[in-house]
Amino acid sequence: MAGGDTYQWWELLPAGIRRQVDGYVLQDSRMQAIRIVFEVGRARGLGLHEAQLVVHDRYLHHGDRVARTPDSPLDVESLAARAAGCPGRVVAIEAVWDGDTVHDWFVHLMAITDDPVGERSLATIYWDTAGRYLGEEGAPGSLHPSAAAADRSGRALAARLSVPFHFASPETPDDEAPRWRP
Repeated sequence: MAGGDTYQWWELLPAGIRRQVDGYVLQDSRMQAIRIVFEVGRARGLGLHEAQLVVHDRYLHHGDRVARTPDSPLDVESLAARAAGCPGRVVAIEAVWDGDTVHDWFVHLMAITDDPVGERSLATIYWDTAGRYLGEEGAPGSLHPSAAAADRSGRALAARLSVPFHFASPETPDDEAPRWRP
């Protein structure tokens, strides 16, 4: 089909599949919805790009009815309050890559503690969360938006707490990058 007519692509899908996709969309499970549209639509001529467009249109269709996962707060006041609740003394703030099939790559902003030694996630920064936090200026250069938001908020928090900030791989998602060591 030419012209990106997502309504016609949507209508190519069986009614049961459309209900399932809408269920995933209403639960804010974008990747699961795309997977279903892609798997079923492939036999009907839909590629991955078209599946993404169909699901995007379903998000627009449902609007405020989508039960979106709340963003982690990234302002320094909220992060400092979360860090203050950590058991032990915060000795560093660290940004750590993670990823899954639902959100793709994202960053955890962690408080590293001693006495007791441990770590606590202060925020999880998904692409959408980063976009809202960074605003129109977006991610600088080639940084992934989650990395740019983690770098900005993590550095501000570390400065506020007078502790080091560590982000081993801000330029490239790497969930095996070296972790902070005192």
